[in-house]
Amino acid sequence: MKFSVSTYSFQRLVSNGSMTQFDCVSKAGEMGFDAIEFVGIHPHDGSSKEEYAAKLREECRRCGLEISNYTVAADLLNGCDGDLDAEVKRLQGEVDIAAILGAPGMRHDAAWGTQPYRSFTAVLPRLAEGCRRVTEYAAEKGVRTMVENHGFFCQDSHRMERLVQAVDHPNFGLLCDMGNFLCVDEDPVHALSLTAPYAFYAHAKDFLVKSGNEEDPGKGFFTSRGGNYLRGTIIGHGVVPVRQCLRILKQAGYEGAVAIEFEGMEDVLEGISAGLENLRRYAREL
Repeated sequence: MKFSVSTYSFQRLVSNGSMTQFDCVSKAGEMGFDAIEFVGIHPHDGSSKEEYAAKLREECRRCGLEISNYTVAADLLNGCDGDLDAEVKRLQGEVDIAAILGAPGMRHDAAWGTQPYRSFTAVLPRLAEGCRRVTEYAAEKGVRTMVENHGFFCQDSHRMERLVQAVDHPNFGLLCDMGNFLCVDEDPVHALSLTAPYAFYAHAKDFLVKSGNEEDPGKGFFTSRGGNYLRGTIIGHGVVPVRQCLRILKQAGYEGAVAIEFEGMEDVLEGISAGLENLRRYAREL
């Protein structure tokens, strides 16, 4: 089992100017990761996105890292002011970036929020159309596309399964984030057991959880769709059954990389490093 790290894990350091995406590459190599996932392209040197993607690809090659995935934001209901054609075209441009990177896959969101779309069934044809058009274009570039259990509206395991079945294209699958199911108050074991057969890629993530019936714990926590309190933490320190989730992925025949997406309040580099150590130990124990 290969382990990757999402550049989102370094976001606090990138945001405050302590690191660039180039620094993320070298640090991932130092930490012993097998691969890296890029969340967007953020040139720090005045380059275009295309130029910077090519430079990142060469830097990964120099550091001996594979590029496991490329991740971008999207909203097929409201993006580009609700113009589906424009949002699809924008995402096709991101596919071009993924191809320059040499990433085997690209994750994009399906939709965000819960209102005013109360009925998932009502908007499923539009979501499926958008995803299908993006993945048909991506297939020509040798890039597989996927959506993640992310964004509340399209985060439940049964909705994800319905979407991938509605798209019905061999180049389209799922990014299964074992922790994100808690954002819609779903048991990770149940949810991953349902979605793992469709997984093109996987995120390892851990959360601390407090009941929404308790007092608001304050800084660092956010609320799930149902009102429970969640806070990201080091893999192995929270309530996500990470070892069991790895076993579910393995039993489903998943052979891709598992990427750490660290969202904790702990020191960023220590949190990522400790998470990788725990992941490798869990994998050895399977």
